[in-house]
Amino acid sequence: MTRPTDHRNATQLRKLIASAAARLIAEHGFSDYAQAKRKAAHSLGLPDGTPLPENAEVDNEVRIFQRLFQDGEQGERIDHLRRKAAQMMQIMQRFNAYLTGSVLDGSAGRYAEIDIQLFTDSAKDVEIFLLNQHLDFAHSVPRTDRAEAVLTLDDDDAVINLIIYPAHQERVSFKTRDGRVRPHARLDAVLKLIDAQNTALAP
Repeated sequence: MTRPTDHRNATQLRKLIASAAARLIAEHGFSDYAQAKRKAAHSLGLPDGTPLPENAEVDNEVRIFQRLFQDGEQGERIDHLRRKAAQMMQIMQRFNAYLTGSVLDGSAGRYAEIDIQLFTDSAKDVEIFLLNQHLDFAHSVPRTDRAEAVLTLDDDDAVINLIIYPAHQERVSFKTRDGRVRPHARLDAVLKLIDAQNTALAP
């Protein structure tokens, strides 16, 4: 029979791992949550096979860490990355661009990358368009088997991933690895977020 103290200890352990993983994500740019959780458990001296927290628990700890230790820096970073994203979305509008990931939800760490989803019948058309715009890009490995290709651009102080999906998937709900719906937003919604944040930060 599971004792209440066992449950309490397991909950506290998950929180410790989530907190350590959040620090790795917020301060050191880890983007792979599974890797961050494993490294966090190892840094705490825990054995292999220790139950790890869900991504949602780590997300919560990331937000707490950023609010406590990176509040001013965090707001400036999110505003900067969202503006970069909006500029690229404006350029890529013909390919039905959506912002997603940590830049959209406001949890982007110091080394976060901008993820923009594109929906088109031909990934090659996107490549040709970028070449015609004189925008250099590299091919990256897709994080999901739904994506046809990922084109990565290094825009001075920001890395932008253009994640290309077939056009018919534009209305499909994408989910994170732990089953949560992954939000995404069109350009007009991103511009509203930028305006709202500027209003909130205004003296």
